Amino acid sequence: MALSGGVLAFLSIFTVFPVNLALSQNESASQTDFLPIVMWHGMGDSCCFPFSLGSIKKLIEAEIPGIRVTSLKIGKSLVDDYESGFFVHPNKQVEEVCKSLSNDPQFADGFHAIGFSQGGQFLRALAQRCPSAKIRNLISLGGQHQGVFGLPNCPSLSWKTCEYFRKLLNYAAYEKWVQNLLVQATYWHDPLNEDAYRAGSSFLSDINNEREINRDYIDNLQRLKRFVMVKFLNDTIVQPVESQWFGFYAPGSDKEILPLKQSRIYLQDRLGLRSMPLVFVECEGNHLQFTQKWFIDHIIPYLKEK
Repeated sequence: MALSGGVLAFLSIFTVFPVNLALSQNESASQTDFLPIVMWHGMGDSCCFPFSLGSIKKLIEAEIPGIRVTSLKIGKSLVDDYESGFFVHPNKQVEEVCKSLSNDPQFADGFHAIGFSQGGQFLRALAQRCPSAKIRNLISLGGQHQGVFGLPNCPSLSWKTCEYFRKLLNYAAYEKWVQNLLVQATYWHDPLNEDAYRAGSSFLSDINNEREINRDYIDNLQRLKRFVMVKFLNDTIVQPVESQWFGFYAPGSDKEILPLKQSRIYLQDRLGLRSMPLVFVECEGNHLQFTQKWFIDHIIPYLKEK
């Protein structure tokens, strides 16, 4: 596979990327009876862009006066944070977030969590691996809980870079160096080669208990009050869109879709989802495209729960 010098130079910058975690939060928030909120951004985004999570933070604060809203920032700067969505392994991100939230007294009594796109599965991993981070309601907006098999669009990346990523994922997703390089490889789920996925996926197959059943993952996940999953009906980023509701392609097929209740994870109860309070929400529009009214009507009520 031939690559342009520009793409190689671009990628080489990120082969070694130190991770630091900081929190962008509402320092002036007054005391409130509501639980604080933690948000985790998705691919091609950052904690604090005014046109994305920055505006969501303001909307929540306007609807729930006095509430504390924290938007996770991975690294020391917005540039670091943006790059982390592509080049910092989710296992490392989850570990750092666990340490930071667990040591912060404002979250000692619990918090609600909102994950945007891949931030949805990252927060679920946090719930499963970090019981000291006491998530009450977990809200996944467009998260890919059974992974993706296809990368039709790469938000905010050039066409050449996106095409390179697509080729890497199609032909070498489960090579160790690709798993270590590219975040999206860690939740790439090839239904035509399930054995390779289970053996080679360094993140998703683990948190989905695909190789062996980790009882701690089940017990910790079941501490959630609610697990809310939002599916965007006209999504052109996530393939298949059903992954947002824990559905996926049938093994051996890239066309037939199995909903959650027909999946191996559910039938074998590998995550304890059968006995969990799951909430399935639909949203018209493309990936993460929603109106303020939709967010107020469908998400804000879960953020007001104790």
